[in-house]
Amino acid sequence: MSTAPRLTALDALHRSLGATMTDFAGWDMPLRYASERDEHHAVRTRAGLFDLSHMGEITVTGPEAAAFLSYALVGNIATVGNGRARYTMIVQEDGGIVDDLIVYRLGETEYMVVANAGNAQIVLDALTGRVGGFDAEVRDDRDAYALLAVQGPESPAIMKAVTDADLDGLKYYAGLPGTVAGVPALIARTGYTGEDGFELFVAPEHAEQLWRVLTEAGAPHGLIPCGLSCRDTLRLEAGMPLYGHELTTALTPFDAGLGRVVKFEKEGDFVGREALRAAAERAETAPPRKLVGLIAEGRRVPRAGFPVVADGKVIGEVTSGAPSPTLGKPIAMAYVDAAFAAPGTEGVGVDIRGTHEPYEVVALPFYKRQK
Repeated sequence: MSTAPRLTALDALHRSLGATMTDFAGWDMPLRYASERDEHHAVRTRAGLFDLSHMGEITVTGPEAAAFLSYALVGNIATVGNGRARYTMIVQEDGGIVDDLIVYRLGETEYMVVANAGNAQIVLDALTGRVGGFDAEVRDDRDAYALLAVQGPESPAIMKAVTDADLDGLKYYAGLPGTVAGVPALIARTGYTGEDGFELFVAPEHAEQLWRVLTEAGAPHGLIPCGLSCRDTLRLEAGMPLYGHELTTALTPFDAGLGRVVKFEKEGDFVGREALRAAAERAETAPPRKLVGLIAEGRRVPRAGFPVVADGKVIGEVTSGAPSPTLGKPIAMAYVDAAFAAPGTEGVGVDIRGTHEPYEVVALPFYKRQK
């Protein structure tokens, strides 16, 4: 028996705006409001407003919260300063990626772990199972927050119109408590679009008020509501991995080219250490496959799971693919054999329904904003 998808606090508002809704990770979410291409360009050139309330918030508190998170995750959480955030991962004992996460330090002994929607319960269960022996508490706060995001080059100007928080002093991957449009919020300078922007964690009952005020403040700056479809093309252009595509339990962080998030030098043991040490050595000596960018020479769009080919042989697999509104061409991320991973490698194509379409191998990301 299937269960009905969960609804965010903004569900009725999305429908009143004519959003096309879709079931995503058990949530009914806006896919697009009008044109996903227009929404994409708005974020690249002006600003977009997103409802991300499907993300999973887990609070960890207690005298040993930092030590526990450093044990449970691959990063060194003890070195995260107050008000800062860190990108990290949680892995299995064999090093396979369970999820990629952002950890915010909210206070001396309080942290918020933000997991992907589809993995939130898995991450919660893993943390709960690993906390034994530590003076720390793991709390499911998924229902305590709605999450709105303002992304794009005009986002600082829009936010300054609705808050007196020190946004100029708020660095990338940092967060501070403040008031936005009269609503208490955790204001984080984070995002998943490749642009400057802010993510606002608020109580669900304040979400609609905040959305409306941000919409009004953003109108002179060209802000429009944006759905999950353009969020995917934005993150793809920025070379950002998506769990279930570039990241899976079959891959370690080193397989995914993200070994930098694993901190072997931190104090104490951590889950997956030995397996990750072996994976790091393999990646140095003989990496099986590497994550690369592919840009189409033609117009056909590659999709996840399509084979990457060269010399009549399969040399890899597409993990994400879509038309790039910024480049004006289809693009993809793919894991390919190391021998074919160098930018400019010739003779590489994607098998699209039996036809080998030519693709250029490039370094990621496809797009990088001008600072």
